[in-house]
Amino acid sequence: MKIHCQENLNEIKCVLHQLSEAQYQSSSNTMFGATIGQHVRHILEFYKCALHGLKTKIINYDNRKRNLLIETDTQYAIQIIDEINNDLNQIKGDSLLVLEGDFSTEDGEKIKIQTSFLRELAYCLEHSIHHQALIKVGLLALNSMSFIDDTFGLAPATIRYRKQCAQ
Repeated sequence: MKIHCQENLNEIKCVLHQLSEAQYQSSSNTMFGATIGQHVRHILEFYKCALHGLKTKIINYDNRKRNLLIETDTQYAIQIIDEINNDLNQIKGDSLLVLEGDFSTEDGEKIKIQTSFLRELAYCLEHSIHHQALIKVGLLALNSMSFIDDTFGLAPATIRYRKQCAQ
């Protein structure tokens, strides 16, 4: 699972190397006013929450830091990707954890669900792919689709299915 997450993060890193700061920070009508940088920040902060939860034994995505520097500075975002990849390299095996969250739109009670670190990495990967699809829309609006390949923002199962259908 770690390698799949790292490959996915490196796809994002490749895009960041090609984007100007203005493109990264550009508000897009097609993304309802969001920026590519905001989506990247959101992805990376979920990974950071999962890694922090490995230490505390509790993962709470609601309590992420929301570091605005990640969404405005491509070089800083690349640095965070490298840190996450390095942290993932250090992990051996799986660990039981608790996922904690308030899933209500009002102030509700925190719900606790037993999970594992590898399960949460799978969630982070799926979450990342979902946001990459939105980033792809932002790249389209910037006329920058050449920055990515056709599989950017597609689930692995979709990629496998398309390959199967092409045979």
